[in-house]
Amino acid sequence: FTDESRFTLSTCDRRDRVWRRRGERSAACNILQHDRFGGGSVMVWGGISLGGRTALHVLARGSLTAIRYRDEIPRPLVRPYAGAVGPGFLLMQDNARPHVAGVCQQFLQEEGIDAMDWPARSPDLNPIEHIWDIMSSSIRQRHVATQTVQELADALVQIPQETIRHLIRSMPRRCREVIQARV
Repeated sequence: FTDESRFTLSTCDRRDRVWRRRGERSAACNILQHDRFGGGSVMVWGGISLGGRTALHVLARGSLTAIRYRDEIPRPLVRPYAGAVGPGFLLMQDNARPHVAGVCQQFLQEEGIDAMDWPARSPDLNPIEHIWDIMSSSIRQRHVATQTVQELADALVQIPQETIRHLIRSMPRRCREVIQARV
């Protein structure tokens, strides 16, 4: 199960407030440094499976075209992972335009990589969405803004594999619930 997600780095929401007495305005305990222009964000790609997870891959700024996606994700990352898993590897990616474009579909077919059919407008079914949420929650609980991509990678590594397995194994039940809700 693969997907992209955007994470914010080093931002200040400007909601930190302090009470101070007259004359304490410049006291070190009353000063909070922040990036005046915000810290920006980073788009990452990752994948999870019953047996493991990929490393996070940072997608540089700019539009994610089908050719760029093919050259940055399936070719260097998915192909070796599929080879390591062997026959029976099944790629799950949502229906984002770069994923379903002809150039990507052709690449997957030429490489013998089977892709799972995915229902339209159902990104929330993807178990990796829950992994992104778990990462975001663990980062927020630290009460310190994420400064580096390595901190994001660490947050992913800290998620127990059993949590990932549980999310993936819940797919049949969640799919049934979606089908029932749409009927």
